[in-house]
Formats: sequence, structure tokens, C-alpha cells
Amino acid sequence: MDTTTMTGVYLPGNRRVDLRQVPVPRPGPAQVLVKVKASTICGSDLRAIYRENLGEGPLAYQGVIAGHEPAGQIVEVGPGCKRFRVGDRVTLYHIAGCGACADCRSGYMIGCASPVRGAYGWQRDGGHADYLLADESTCVPLPDSLSYLDGACVACGFGTAYEALCRAGVSGRDRVLITGLGPLGLAAGLLARAMGSRRVIGLSGTEQRRRLALELGAVDEAHNPTAQPGLLADLTEGEGCEVAIECSGTNAARVTALQGTRRWGRCVFLGEGGSVELDISEWLIHPQITLIGSWVTSAPRMEELTRLLVLWNLHPQVIVTDRYALGDAAEAYRVADESVGGKVGIVMDD
Repeated sequence: MDTTTMTGVYLPGNRRVDLRQVPVPRPGPAQVLVKVKASTICGSDLRAIYRENLGEGPLAYQGVIAGHEPAGQIVEVGPGCKRFRVGDRVTLYHIAGCGACADCRSGYMIGCASPVRGAYGWQRDGGHADYLLADESTCVPLPDSLSYLDGACVACGFGTAYEALCRAGVSGRDRVLITGLGPLGLAAGLLARAMGSRRVIGLSGTEQRRRLALELGAVDEAHNPTAQPGLLADLTEGEGCEVAIECSGTNAARVTALQGTRRWGRCVFLGEGGSVELDISEWLIHPQITLIGSWVTSAPRMEELTRLLVLWNLHPQVIVTDRYALGDAAEAYRVADESVGGKVGIVMDD
């Protein structure tokens, strides 16, 4: 078996997927080599790389191996590694920052503004490959009771959803509204229920996703938001929900999320892209709503989440509806781009 080269997936845009043979990297100081076991596809990859290669700064794709949601096993460590060893199972926090700024020191490398900042799958080689070269600082332990596919789902989607729910302070006192029941919305619903929310209401214009959310137990009820005027008022005795999590990234859903938040409630925008026009006084100031923009999570919170998933006996991989081998990455991206099912995963060995 040739261990000097590996297959990597590249996204040149215009919905193309290229498979290339490239050298297997070797870890330098404070780096590890991870044998990738599973790597899922994120909606951000579809929006900003697969379709058009849009973006500047943190959204600029630099022609690297794609995939920012990997999990695997460490097979080699470089000099200076202090925490992880060969054989350790890990999921990856997908941004490596400078390590010195306030955001990095708090674990929120996503906010690092240094020119050395690099995201796996965007500015540095990612997880759609046989091996991944990772900074030790981005490794998060993966408990034995969680699968590698579980870990890949945590690497972005579940971590991002958990961050939003924590920032909104979700508890058993809250009804939670989720607009958009794609992979991110499914994650938010499953976690909201695990965190004790008294009722989770999901909204999606896609029947297949509404059905999936109900089957997985991600929501207590799922509705088509365009089918019935005044739906949320009817469902909540005219009050709205204490917490709304907007996961679709559409302008209409953002308005629905805000209007579905009760007075003094909390609304979190997670879905990226687009814009929205708000009636600031009527929808935000007068009802005294707290509007939160939440972007990814921190490495410590990811680690906290993996421990809680074990306690909750919650396996994120339940939202993965389609699995493909690395060599079938083009089909995996095509299916993910249809945006009708759950999460799409590239699985090497789970």
C-alpha cells in the first residue's frame, strides 16, 4: 500500500469536484497527522466554494483540499506536542489562529484577525482526504462512545448550533422556534430538546425536511411557514417563543424568526448570507428582543459538547442521511446541493 500519496478533493467552483493525488503531509512542530475517518459537507462549503468560489478574507477559498468538518485518529505527532498522542481519536476545530490574540486565547479562533489565520478546507488543506495535517491546538478529544461520524458532525454543525443555544441561554423555561430544518436546524432542535426546552417548533418549506425532523425527534412539531397566516401566534397563545434560532439564511425566515420571538425574548441569527430589512421599532425595540449574531463556536465549548453528548446519549450522526466514499465526493456534493435531506457525509472508516 502506497503511504506517500493520498487522494484529496478540490472544489474549483461551478459545481465541479476534482480528485487529485497529492503527497501525504508530515507534521512539523506542534502539529499532528490525522487519519481522516469521516468528513461531512457544510452548507457554507456549498454556498461559498462549491457553487461560485465567492468571498474574501475568512471566506476566501485558496484552492486547498476541501472539507472543514473532519474527525479521525492521530497517526503521527510532531515535536513539541503536549496533549495528544498517536492513537488518539479527535474531531477538529476547523480554524487555526495566531494563538496570541484575545479571541485565540479564549478558544474562539474563528474570530482571529491575524493574516496567519487559516480554516481547514478554505485556506489550508481540509478533511476531504485520506490524511489531514492539523495544529495540535485545534484537536478536540473524541470520546470512545461517539463515532467518527458523530465527531465530524460536531466539528462545525453541532458545535455551531450548541454555541447559539448557549448564548440564548436555552433552558426548560423556553419554547424554541427553529426556522430552517436543514442539517443546522436539525442539530439545533436535537440539542434544544436535550437541554430541556419545553417545546421545539420547527419551520421549513420543504416537506421532506419537516418529516425528517419529526422522525428524528428534533422538533415537537414541524410546519410550513407559508401555509397558514398567523401560525406562530396560534401555536403560542399569541405570545411567540422565548427563543428563536434562524438556521436557513433566507431573508423571509429571518423576519419570521424575529416576529416569532416573544416580548423580552432572544433571537439568534445563524444562517449565513443574504440581507434582511427590519422594522426596527416594531420588531426589535418595542418588543425589547435581544438579537444575537452567532458564528461557529470555541474549542473549549466543542469539548464541553462532546462530553454532554455522551451523557445525553445523543449521536449527531443520526442527521446524516447520505454517506459516500471519498472517491464518490462529486456525487456527495451533488446530493448535498439539492438541499432536501439531512447531512451528507464522506466516510472512510467509521
